[in-house]
Amino acid sequence: MLEPDSTRVVPSHAGAPSGGLDSPHALQILTTEHWSLLAARSLGYTESMSRASMFIAALSGSVIALALVGQATEFGDGFVAFALVLLPVVYFLGISTLARLSQNNYEDAVWVQGMNRIRSAYLELAPTLQPYFVTSRHDDADGVLLSSLAMRRPLPRLQPFFSIPGVIAVIDSVVAGGIAGIAALGLELGTGWSVALGGLTFAVSLAVFALWAQHEIARHTARLVVRFPEPEADEPTG
Repeated sequence: MLEPDSTRVVPSHAGAPSGGLDSPHALQILTTEHWSLLAARSLGYTESMSRASMFIAALSGSVIALALVGQATEFGDGFVAFALVLLPVVYFLGISTLARLSQNNYEDAVWVQGMNRIRSAYLELAPTLQPYFVTSRHDDADGVLLSSLAMRRPLPRLQPFFSIPGVIAVIDSVVAGGIAGIAALGLELGTGWSVALGGLTFAVSLAVFALWAQHEIARHTARLVVRFPEPEADEPTG
């Protein structure tokens, strides 16, 4: 019996076309990947809404519990002790929610970037369809922003507070202010000092969240691998 020659390489598909966009299966593969990315975006959006809803539900239940305990203890030392145990837990839940939302936003940017690349391939296959696309074919930061928010930079100044993470940051900072104010009341610093300390804590917490968000956005943007950037010259965006 003849042994096979291990040095001989036999192509599995002799005469098959190249594996680029000229492949007969290219469009089907791109379409399948496009739908996969859409499904991944949908799952991430659902998780973000679930995490935000869980935080709001926990906060609502905590407020109701504080009201009941306050009536039962006439807002005395028992109320202060209960609040200083419960509210920090809610504040921690808000921080973890913001951290997960940040991860989801980065994942969403990656999925949008992938769809922009696929859209670029579509337009290579059929360049005449470019006027019919309202989203971007470029996978840089501006292209991702245009496809996900239908906006270009610079964004409105209050845009961060229109997003889910911005709303959670404000609410969680209110919780931090409430913790500081209740603690001041427990130390018998008076209503004026309690309100002032609560307001200061709110401002500090919100500022920390804003700085952290800027750092995360810069870090996530730097991690994006750009392969189809938008040209310097202005051109119609497909």
